[in-house]
Amino acid sequence: MKDIKSLSKEELKEYIESIGEKGFRADQIFRWLHYDTVTSFDEMTNLSKALREKLKTEAYIADAKIEDCQMSKTDGTRKYLFRFRDDCMAESVFMKYSYGNSVCISSQVGCRMGCSFCASTLDGLERNLAASEMLEQIYAIKRDTGEDISHIVVMGTGEPMDNYDNLLRFLKLINHKEGQNLSHRNITVSTCGIVPKILTLAEEKLQITLAISLHAPNQEKREKLMPVAKAYNINELMDACRTYFDKTGRRISFEYSLIKGENDSEEDAKELSELVRSINCHVNLIPVNPIKERNYRESDKMGVLAFKNSLERNGINVTIRREIGRDIDGACGQLRHRNLSDKRSEG
Repeated sequence: MKDIKSLSKEELKEYIESIGEKGFRADQIFRWLHYDTVTSFDEMTNLSKALREKLKTEAYIADAKIEDCQMSKTDGTRKYLFRFRDDCMAESVFMKYSYGNSVCISSQVGCRMGCSFCASTLDGLERNLAASEMLEQIYAIKRDTGEDISHIVVMGTGEPMDNYDNLLRFLKLINHKEGQNLSHRNITVSTCGIVPKILTLAEEKLQITLAISLHAPNQEKREKLMPVAKAYNINELMDACRTYFDKTGRRISFEYSLIKGENDSEEDAKELSELVRSINCHVNLIPVNPIKERNYRESDKMGVLAFKNSLERNGINVTIRREIGRDIDGACGQLRHRNLSDKRSEG
């Protein structure tokens, strides 16, 4: 069965012609899929019944069923757990900001990166998500909330650069002028630092924001928190960031989760300042979201502010991420992990 929603406009035309139909039908189908975001061929009312029936036998429209949804009582954030065709599950988050509505999507079912403070990696990697499944997280949230989405963050469960081909396909489809037409400037892709893929993405010269999950100011501490650092040295990663900026002109965002007693000292702040000073960048400080399987605790508010002030004194552009959805399973992977744990207990 053909995953029709993952096809580019050109690929869709080739496919439609290969089953004996006129190429213009691809225009109609593409719009139904990516502008109207329909979930069945029967909704494509300007196609003949014969074509709709043919498509049902040869192709499918990837969908995402809402398995669970938690809504914050404090800020309206919604945490979704989606179930796909093969019963695999992944999470997305809908967030309201002054500048518009943002959705954080997953790129994989689980994750194999092994970051020690992250719930996403607790159950390992199950599989990659197709471009259609990444798109459908956004489309399903739009249908459920009835609200437009202005910003997308690929920062949920999984490592996007570990699913590079599907990520690139997703980025081109969500930006297509006959679909959602969402500007690449409103899309952020987060990576733990897979250097070869960062360099490959740089060559695409897309205007997305690249966010680096850094979380440590030096190689030793980063290796402790993030196994990927053993494969790609922190200095090698910084060089890749410089290359990305040179190729795209897009400022790098460094994500830094503050963990009490691990990476939040004055010395850590000074070392971080030295590390990123020569890069056109912004540092986003995030008090770590604790998970019960780990002993890490978030830095207190005074410690976070002191860290921020130290970076600013050293000329670094820095903000503290607004904490939203803290009264629900807000950290990446928490809702899915709890659901899987509950099912194991029942079994």
